[in-house]
Amino acid sequence: PTFILWIRTKDTIMYIRGPKLGLTVVGLWFPPENYTIAYLIYRSFQLILQFSFLICHILGMIMVWGDLEEVFIASYLLFPQAILCLKVTTFLVNKNRYSRLLKFLESDIFETQTEVEEKILSQQALKMGRVYKLFMACTLANCLEWSAFPLMESGPREFPFKIWMPVSPSKSSNVEYALCYGYQALAITLGATTFITMDFITVSMITFASAQLEIIASKIEMTKPVPMFAGLKLEDQINLITDNNNILKECIRQHQAVIRFVELVENMFNVSIFFQMSGTVAFICIIGFQITIEDPNSMQFYSTLNYLVTMLAQLYLYCWCGNELTDRSQVLRDTLYKSPWYEQDQKFKKTLCIAMECMKRPIIMRAGYYIPLSRPTFVSV
Repeated sequence: PTFILWIRTKDTIMYIRGPKLGLTVVGLWFPPENYTIAYLIYRSFQLILQFSFLICHILGMIMVWGDLEEVFIASYLLFPQAILCLKVTTFLVNKNRYSRLLKFLESDIFETQTEVEEKILSQQALKMGRVYKLFMACTLANCLEWSAFPLMESGPREFPFKIWMPVSPSKSSNVEYALCYGYQALAITLGATTFITMDFITVSMITFASAQLEIIASKIEMTKPVPMFAGLKLEDQINLITDNNNILKECIRQHQAVIRFVELVENMFNVSIFFQMSGTVAFICIIGFQITIEDPNSMQFYSTLNYLVTMLAQLYLYCWCGNELTDRSQVLRDTLYKSPWYEQDQKFKKTLCIAMECMKRPIIMRAGYYIPLSRPTFVSV
């Protein structure tokens, strides 16, 4: 049987337990209360590693500028590395905002009250956890392929990537070659881990908002009919009407909280998502050119193809999560209308009209405050 990790009332932070662990491993998560100088040294090492790797890519492109084929090869990882550095910088600069976002995630308004609500959250969290592990496995496999290819080839010694290095692979000593080789392998492995983890921080937040909308819909369905001529006592009718009004008010408050939460997520991550979507267009062109010049029977060809599929899957993940958020926000009005509102009091009906007007506008997650994250957007890209 499938094991579902139930998410308790004050433990919604576990919704991002996978990405949190990933960022802790690479030294970018919030430092522990009793952290030592070693933690800061490790974080500094990680940042220096990634930004120096970006500089090596830029220098490598400058050195071969004018040769179209060499420029394309040199820019193989330039765009993803630049986007990675942007994501890391944005995350570190806005850590206080992200801390407030996490506190909002654990606020009382998102508190689960029934097993149905807990199950909705846990199923979404379990799904995102599995997808995160799948992406990490594909990414690390790709990094292993890149790192192993130069060792498997019988020609002159080469580094995994054709970027600027202080020594030439063919003229360097064994120690120099091993150091440069290890630098590239470590940089690409930690960089890929950070890249995927930063993406899942964002999509997990979007998925959490979608789950909250699903919870709101389940609460609306809990509205009970109040038949006036079914022999109910007046006191029972009043209690039912009061309970239904409270449910509706709670749904409105929770819906407004979801809107605010999505706005905070968009403000925090929209720039990095925008540049990732824009860079993906250039990236597809570069990888397409790279595939045309490689032997279809070579391992390098399949590694490049795997890299392309992984990057496109990352972009699709953003668009899919954004599309789910929009779809579920649009369903709420229909769910409200299908409730037994016609058997409620005038107060309920007036509140219902206000709620339907508020929910008329769908919740749309945008990249750069402009590009909606949706399946049509993915197709157009």
